[in-house]
Amino acid sequence: STIVRMLCGILAPSAGGGQVLGYDLVTQPELIKRRIGYMSQKFSLYEDLTVEENLDFYARLYGVAPRERKARVAEMVALARLVGGERTLVADLSGGWRQRLGLACALVSRPALVFLDEPTSGVSPTSRRDFFNLIQGLAEGGTTVIVTTHFMDEAERCSRLAFISEGRLIALDTPARLKTGVLEGVLVELALPGAIGRVEEVQALPGVRECTLHGALLHVLLADAAAIPGLQRATGGTARVITPSLEDVFIALSRRSRQEVRT
Repeated sequence: STIVRMLCGILAPSAGGGQVLGYDLVTQPELIKRRIGYMSQKFSLYEDLTVEENLDFYARLYGVAPRERKARVAEMVALARLVGGERTLVADLSGGWRQRLGLACALVSRPALVFLDEPTSGVSPTSRRDFFNLIQGLAEGGTTVIVTTHFMDEAERCSRLAFISEGRLIALDTPARLKTGVLEGVLVELALPGAIGRVEEVQALPGVRECTLHGALLHVLLADAAAIPGLQRATGGTARVITPSLEDVFIALSRRSRQEVRT
């Protein structure tokens, strides 16, 4: 969230610098604000105004010309699938509707670049899926969308991912390349009794590079497939080779990053 707010020109960087749409973060933050859309993590619309009134307010705020506002508001209502609720107070909207209205307000100026800061926190899985369908439609239409999320299923749908851990950028690539090009070795899913209390035991076995708990199972990164029989004999469990998930990759990269900082 802090990084996004700096990129939006809301917070001044304490060190370093950067550019957004060719404008400098430190010296031209107001120019950045005029040319982007931003949906904050915290719901920031006016609950005592209707859907239509919120959109009109943000259209004015973003400098949409008076002669274009009515048509632009109607366009955003249709885009966010809010038709029929134009005169509903925001206070009476469901979480999914509020979420779509927040996106519509961020898009009302037709920005080329939109920042969405954890936009799906606190809503149902169905609403999250519908919201990301809207985002993908925007991206396919030529809008650049930068999203922060802690849901890996949402990250999976992005074209490029940046993993950040403890304020450091630890990876930047496509989901497919991250899943196939980061972990060195063979990843297996290990089912065994009392898995939750045996992580350290498994971690110490020969050929084991990393071991993490995933529900009632363990994900174990081995040096190679030849270590699988020994792992099963030592633990009494059953192992099967699996494709790394983004969560597996993030955990491995975060651990590696912390180790590098210590050394």
